[in-house]
Order: sequence, then structure tokens, then C-alpha cells
Amino acid sequence: MTCSISLLRNTARALALLAALLPGGSLLAEAESPAVDDTAEMAIDAQTRESDEKIRARIENIFAELQPLREVTVYVGEGVVILRGEVANEVAAQQAERLASRLAGVVTVTDEMSRTLAVADNVRPVIERLRTQALNFIKALPLLGLALLVLAAFALLGNFLARRKILWRKIAPNPFLADLMAQATRIVILLLGIILALNLLGAATVITTILGGAGVIGLAIGFAVRDTVENYISSVMLSLRQPFRAKDHVVINDIEGIVVRLTSRATILMTLDGNHMRIPNSAVFKGIILNYSTNPERRFEFELGVDAEDDPVAGMKAGLDAISALDFILQDPEPDALINTVGDSNIVLTFYAWIDQRQTNFGKARSLAIRAAMRALEEQGFTLPEPIYRLRFDPEVNTALFSALDGKSTGVTPQAGGADKNGAPATRVKRGDAVLDVTPDKHLEQKVDAEIRSDQGNDLLDKHVPHE
Repeated sequence: MTCSISLLRNTARALALLAALLPGGSLLAEAESPAVDDTAEMAIDAQTRESDEKIRARIENIFAELQPLREVTVYVGEGVVILRGEVANEVAAQQAERLASRLAGVVTVTDEMSRTLAVADNVRPVIERLRTQALNFIKALPLLGLALLVLAAFALLGNFLARRKILWRKIAPNPFLADLMAQATRIVILLLGIILALNLLGAATVITTILGGAGVIGLAIGFAVRDTVENYISSVMLSLRQPFRAKDHVVINDIEGIVVRLTSRATILMTLDGNHMRIPNSAVFKGIILNYSTNPERRFEFELGVDAEDDPVAGMKAGLDAISALDFILQDPEPDALINTVGDSNIVLTFYAWIDQRQTNFGKARSLAIRAAMRALEEQGFTLPEPIYRLRFDPEVNTALFSALDGKSTGVTPQAGGADKNGAPATRVKRGDAVLDVTPDKHLEQKVDAEIRSDQGNDLLDKHVPHE
């Protein structure tokens, strides 16, 4: 409409200019120009009024179809829309203004409507809306029942498949992985049932919204529980490639104990003093694991010193002969010894020997081996080093001390083994041939067996799974 008005005005101005350029045209232009301008202006005003009338009629027809806006009157002038009358509330007023502003040719909309805020006018639409929704719900009950029936069928199918433990154990021999696959299958089937039920209800757009929201929520939850997820994944990896078995003697990150079980969250150890230790599986999977039970043969070592004047090779042979004579010491591999360090007053020898941990207690075997090597060295005349102290005196004290020692006897008779604080001879413990019981500790093994029997269904360790 604006373009048409501009075109008419430009046409009128062109005609006036043409008339002025013709001979005698200045008079003609002066005579006819006002007429042309008046005609153009009249045409423009007529078209503007026609356009405003069409806008007003269009808005009134729209408001007539809407119950809350039927009392609104419309005035349109030069594309400016003025809304008057009464509406029930602010929501209806904003709706009227929004509808009027959408029409072509509307320059602006002025709101001069009054809000009645009457109870009847505001309550009636709500009641009508609730009534309509209730009727629609009643009509949709058969379809809703069908959707629920489909959802229930999928849920029952998922539970049925998840409970087939024999089937999942055939697919995945590892019990933890089999349970994980069963639960994942149940969730997938349930999600398929939900999607199909929503499609039956005509809520396909809701599926997209749910999936988008689930992605954002899943990302947020992933950051929040990343430690838990890491621990869960570590449990899966440990159950697939098991670095230890139940009742193995291990050291995990400097924590020593006997393995009781592997759960979905932690590895349970029983320490050597009988206490329970729970280590998160994420720490176990990333940690350093020392397994003493993988190889039953275990080597121990100890050091003994001999005098610097003694022959260290002869001392090594004497100690090895004594160690080899012990029944619990393995001869394949044989015991061994070497010179470790040479000090100012002694030579340190290191002895090595192997035992079978299934039949011999490691600590007791090492203790008896140390005793046997010490006795052998002493009996063959080797001097085990003792602490040496050097005392320095002032010259006057040194002269007086030697004069006293030269002048008279102290009258003290040395006693073998020294003396106690009262001067009485000290009693030295006699060396015997008592033999310690070097069999493994059965008490701790019995406690571990009892713990394993108490909860057999919660252990992910399986002897049929490959052992690293």
C-alpha cells in the first residue's frame, strides 16, 4: 500500500514537470498543477482509508472468533491500531495486541483496553479448558490403555530375558559381565517399549525432548560420578583379567594381605593381623600388585658380618652348609651367598635361600636359617663383629690412670658372661637345638575360608577366567 501511494505521488510530480517544459507550459502547469495534486492526494487518502478499513475488519473478525476478545473494539488510522474495550485479564490483553501486530500494514498497536479482572470472566475459561481436557482424556483412555499394555509387555520381556542366568553365563562366562549384559538388555528393551508407547499416544516430539534432556543430564551426571564410573569400569576389567585369586597372598600399593573376594566396588583383603581391608577397584586396577602366591617358591635373604681378618669365602661356605642342612630349604634352586660390603672392621655377607610357601612359613624359616648360619660361623672360629668404641682422655687423667693400674691390682676377677648391676655373674642363655614349627599359619587361612563361605554369591573371582 505504501508503494502504491508513493507511485501516485511520483506520477503526479512527473506530469507537472512535463507540463512546465512544454511551450507555454509554465502557465499551464500553474493552472493544472493544483488540480493534479488534489486528485493525487484524494486518491492516496482513499487508498489509505480502504487499507485501514481492511485492517480493522480483519482484526474484528479475528477477535470475534475468540471468546476473551469479543468485547474489544478496534480503531485504525494511517496504519496505527488502537484497541479499546474490556478484557478479562492481562493475558487476554497481550494476546489481542500480539494478534493485531501480526497483520500487514500495521505500523503500531496502542493498548487502551481496560482489565475487568472479574471472577466469572477469569474462572469460566479455566473451567472450560479443564472440561475439554477431561473429555479428551476420557476419549484417549483406550489408546492410553493400549500404550500401557505395550509398555508392560516390553517390561516383562526384559525381566524374563534378564533372569535367564544360564543363557547369559553361556554368552559371558564371567558372572559380573553376564549380569551387566543382562541388566543392559533389560534397560534397552524397556526404552524400546517407552518409545513405542509414546508413538501410539502421538507424542513423538516428546521422545526427541526426552532424548535431548537425557543427553544433557547424562553428561552432568557423568562429570558428577566419574569416580564411581571409573571404579565400575575397573571392576569389569579386573573380573575379565584377574591378577589374583581368592586366598592369594598379595601386596597392593604397599598394603599386604590375603585376598578374600572381589566385589563390584572394592577388593576385600584380610591383613596378616586378621583385619579387613577394602581397596577401591580403581586403585587396584591402576596400582602395583605383588602376588606371592602365583609362584609358591619364594626366596628370603639376610646379612651376617664377620671380622675383617677372617676369610669371607670360608664364612660363606660355612653358612651355606648350615642352611642347606635344614629340611625346609629347597635344593633346587640351591642356597647362595655373596660378599655384600667391606667395612672398616667387618665384612658383610648376604645369604639367599628358597622355600615352598605351601609347606613352610616364610618368617619362621628365615629365622631358623639365620640361627643356623650364626652357629656355624661361631663354631668354626669366625668372629662376629661387635660395636667398637674408642675413648680419649686428657693427658693428666691418662697418666694417673696408667700409674694406678701399674701400682696395684684391681682385685676384680673376670667372670664369663660378664656381671649384672650388683656384681653377680650374669647367666647366659644356653644354646639348644629346639626347632620351630615352620608350617604355614592355619588360623589365618581358616578365617579367610570362613569369610569366603559367608558370601559366596558376591565374588567376581572365578577360577575359570584367565589369570594374569
